[in-house]
Amino acid sequence: MASQAVVQTNLKNIKKINSGKVRDMYDLGEHLLIVTTDRISAFDVVMPNGVPDKGRILTKISIFWFELLKNVCENHLVSTDVNDIKGLTPDETVMLKDRIMIVKKAKVFPVECVVRGYIVGSGWKDYQKTGAICGHQLPSGLKLCEKLPKTIFTPSTKAETGHDENISIKQAGEIIGNDNIATLEKYTIDMYTKAADYAKTKGIIIADTKFEFGLFQNKIIIIDEVLSPDSSRFWPASTYKPGENQDSFDKQYLREYLETCGWNKTPPAPVLPENVVLKTREKYVQAYELLTGKKF
Repeated sequence: MASQAVVQTNLKNIKKINSGKVRDMYDLGEHLLIVTTDRISAFDVVMPNGVPDKGRILTKISIFWFELLKNVCENHLVSTDVNDIKGLTPDETVMLKDRIMIVKKAKVFPVECVVRGYIVGSGWKDYQKTGAICGHQLPSGLKLCEKLPKTIFTPSTKAETGHDENISIKQAGEIIGNDNIATLEKYTIDMYTKAADYAKTKGIIIADTKFEFGLFQNKIIIIDEVLSPDSSRFWPASTYKPGENQDSFDKQYLREYLETCGWNKTPPAPVLPENVVLKTREKYVQAYELLTGKKF
């Protein structure tokens, strides 16, 4: 049975640094505390009601991938044990269980590292206009959701508000340095390849995903969430068919509902009906269970 959605956190004795679309960040001194709430956003707008347990599912999925990919790139994870946080009230301890990561304080690179194995989303729109994605010239005649001839790295800007913008690798190099972007490209493609190969054995296609990186003690590490249904497109391999939109284990169900409910994609977003909330939760649970082989 789903618990009640946690859409806000305000810890009494710990300083909040900021609130993103989904995560709240707190300062623990040497480390940061990331709390993954049950907020859900679509079209860069946060919905008024959350999806129960979503934060817990996302946290568990990220922890799973951090473990699987730790030999490809070091990550920022220090602990996921709520008892390692000093100064919580008993209620806060219960609320935060399974939805926190205590992490290293890294200096974040201001570039989103997007990797695409299939052509969909903003990449498909760019391709239709220009025949290219982020400077990668592609063969003509590709279909929607088709597997790309090779995996491509397509960075984007990190927008504080509004939409991230696709940029070329050359532009990304101008922002963070050519050596850095070359390293991030290698890590991004290597992690995606390892994850996609693994997911395929579980009947899931990872069409694309995005990673974030930071510098910690002069070393590049992976930060934030990893390969979750919020940052990736997961498709069931059994029903995959190029040339059309795919079933998915991510927010696509929510996006499709919002496309048809008459909302103009600007705040405030509409309250989501219960059936949409439950169906979305079901998609997240399915993704977790299929990938990890564990019951949620």
